[in-house]
Amino acid sequence: MLAATAVSQSATDPLAGLVLGDAPEPERRPGWSVVRVVSSSLNMHDLWTLRGVGHPRDRLPIILGCDAAGYDEDGNEVIVHPVIGDPDAGRGDETLDPDRALLSERHNGAFAEYLTVPTRNLVPKPSWLSFDEAACLPVAWTTAYRMLFTQARITAGDRVLVQGVGGGVASAAIKLAVAAGAVVYATSRSEEKRAQAVSWGARAAVPTGERLPERVDVVIETVGEATWSHSMKSLRPGGTIVIAGATSGVNPPADLGRIFYLQQRILGSTGCTRAELVALLRLMDATGLRPVIDRTLPLDEIHKGFQLMIDGRLTGKLVIKEIAS
Repeated sequence: MLAATAVSQSATDPLAGLVLGDAPEPERRPGWSVVRVVSSSLNMHDLWTLRGVGHPRDRLPIILGCDAAGYDEDGNEVIVHPVIGDPDAGRGDETLDPDRALLSERHNGAFAEYLTVPTRNLVPKPSWLSFDEAACLPVAWTTAYRMLFTQARITAGDRVLVQGVGGGVASAAIKLAVAAGAVVYATSRSEEKRAQAVSWGARAAVPTGERLPERVDVVIETVGEATWSHSMKSLRPGGTIVIAGATSGVNPPADLGRIFYLQQRILGSTGCTRAELVALLRLMDATGLRPVIDRTLPLDEIHKGFQLMIDGRLTGKLVIKEIAS
């Protein structure tokens, strides 16, 4: 089968380690299912693997891709929940299982014609959702859902700042928070991306680092060092920052004095549970929300897709098509 495999890592030339070629089809084993992949999508996690961030070199080679939608062995349309873990080991939450892994970390991922995952990780794809739309959900949209509703517990009327419009998590967070009745502010260096945020329902979108019209209850943070100071200064006393990524760096000044004096809460968030993916689908059904798709490329153009991500030229998700649906 055709697959995109990480064979080496480089911080300066990550795409040198991405090889597109033949790979053996996954073997069937008890308790696991083989999925014929129709659509997958790019995530920053894939790029971090190629750069050698958070992925040990001894786990190479490995097929990349965290998101997948396709057909199970019985021909059912499914979405793949990407967190492979044991809920019991995480006190009911598989993301808290110390041994949990995201698809493509220890198990071959979705940039291939076939993949295999525990049968528990298959979620029925609703008929009202296309394969391309479904492939955008497992990492970015569920990450945003967990940040907003499980960790921050937003309610209608809350003020929410989403840092860094453009990525899949940020676009999902804006649309989900608006659907929940929140007042949403967004930031971006790009005037075009700020306009898109407003078109998705944000009350205002400002240049990165610019003062907001009011302080917010919740900040959705995936940028890290470049926006961290602004996130804390934009937060009301007692407010919450939820962080699920740090694309610009992981060690900003902590500013502990501000945090304890204003009693701000900093919460980490990683992935989602299968139940949260199902809850997200219910919310989308009720509201009509759909993912923002920047473009779709065939698997044999995946290097082009990665380059677009590296260059910061995407708004929303980039979908990779393995087969025609």
